Amino acid sequence: MMFGLSLHAFTLLHTAISLVGIAAGVVFFASLTTGRWRSTANAIFLVFTILTSVTGFLFPPKPIGPPFIFGVVSLALLAVALLALYGGKLAGRWRALFLATALLAQWLNMVVLVVQSYQKVPALHALAPTGGEPIVLATQALLLVAIGYTGWRTVLRAPR
Repeated sequence: MMFGLSLHAFTLLHTAISLVGIAAGVVFFASLTTGRWRSTANAIFLVFTILTSVTGFLFPPKPIGPPFIFGVVSLALLAVALLALYGGKLAGRWRALFLATALLAQWLNMVVLVVQSYQKVPALHALAPTGGEPIVLATQALLLVAIGYTGWRTVLRAPR
């Protein structure tokens, strides 16, 4: 039991938090590619992406592996993003630092979404039962290209 929730209920809560963070990040970064800054979407993205990593650490302990490392890296990236946003006020190079670190945190969350989808969604699991099939790599590569394109468009179009 975690916070009075069964492991199953806590997993559902963690998943919902993660999906809200990812969706808000997609809205926020998509708006930046058109030159608009959506403060509410950004705040939801940051809070829920932080909560995703924090709640991930509350699961029963396992040996240090990719989930733990992703959580630590994501929180470090988000700490820098918050420093750039609130400490540096996005002035000068702080803007680029915020965009890079926030987008990398979004990418990490989306990588986990892809991996978990291939493990848990029956139709996807049938395509990649071990998780090491070429389709998983192709999906990850497509995600990386999409994030790279978003980063490039964001730097070009984000409000200054």
